[in-house]
Amino acid sequence: MEAIEARVVACERCPELRAYCAHVAAEKKRAHRDDAYWGRPVPAFGDPRARVALVGLAPGAHGSNRTGRMFTGDASGVWLYRALYRAGFANQPQQCDRNDGMVLHDAFITAALRCAPPGNKPTPIQLQRCFPYLVEEFEALDRLRVVVGLGAIGTRAAVAGLVAAGYRFATKPIFGHGAETVATHDVRADVVLLASYHPSRQNTNTGVLTESMLDAIFARARALAAAANASATPRRSRSRS
Repeated sequence: MEAIEARVVACERCPELRAYCAHVAAEKKRAHRDDAYWGRPVPAFGDPRARVALVGLAPGAHGSNRTGRMFTGDASGVWLYRALYRAGFANQPQQCDRNDGMVLHDAFITAALRCAPPGNKPTPIQLQRCFPYLVEEFEALDRLRVVVGLGAIGTRAAVAGLVAAGYRFATKPIFGHGAETVATHDVRADVVLLASYHPSRQNTNTGVLTESMLDAIFARARALAAAANASATPRRSRSRS
């Protein structure tokens, strides 16, 4: 996993995003004018032995693009890490920067795009260029049991990433808060895809997503991971005819 994330940080696949992130890091936001911005692609964060993976949208220009850690430094991260803490996935509820002591247990946070896009709106080609990193991460998470898609784009990326990593969905996944779909694999254990509304201000400030709704997602993720772990049995490789 360290090798994957090193390649993420060094990535230059989207020159337009590299230029935009560097510009934001140089110009800064008035509230963060004294901060040293990260300004590079943001690596995934969390436990490499996690059973639960979260897939978000992209770094925020003055959030993760500033701090260098997924969902850190903006309002979305405030909501997410508090929920992860309440569910027992994080050692603390507060987050501010990548040196704040945050540790995730049995959880791994990644995203569909690793660079902050202008207007928080990635283009299809940008998502396509970044996609192989997500597939590699899914393949490296050998204890994976649950994938939580945060938002529609994060959920679509999670579906595509699981398929590219060799999983199959018997039924077409749908996006809706709390929607679940099972993905099977010839060798690895089944994975449950669990969709959630994204903890963006657009959703949290309007009541579309409440703390209890987000808590329910991670309580369910923990229960699914525990149940899958209890019932897991080695699966022999099946030939395809």
